[in-house]
Amino acid sequence: QVQLVESGGGLVQAGGSLRLSCAATGSIFQINAMAWYRQAPGKQRELVAALTSGDSTNYADSVKGRFTIYRDNVRNTVYLQMNSLKPEDTAVYYCNADARSRSYLPRKEYWGQGTQVTVSS
Repeated sequence: QVQLVESGGGLVQAGGSLRLSCAATGSIFQINAMAWYRQAPGKQRELVAALTSGDSTNYADSVKGRFTIYRDNVRNTVYLQMNSLKPEDTAVYYCNADARSRSYLPRKEYWGQGTQVTVSS
């Protein structure tokens, strides 16, 4: 199985920056796309940023120009650099990976436990 371990959340003032990390550990044969989602209280989980195995990126309109997703393939880690944070960015951020734990197993979606990001005004 693949485990996703997130870190880097916290409390920051509006206009500040944070960097989230998500390390994929365990039995990993192949990691395809990795992404960050977020869920604010009372709202549905939404895609923030995604990164394919071919390094194509996709961002929610609300974070374009402020957030950057990138990965370290050697460490099987994906990062989300968040700049110019706004109070509306406050949410629990979840790491997501499309991966295979064995060559003979199908691709599967994995989730991290979530990390809280709070932006104060």
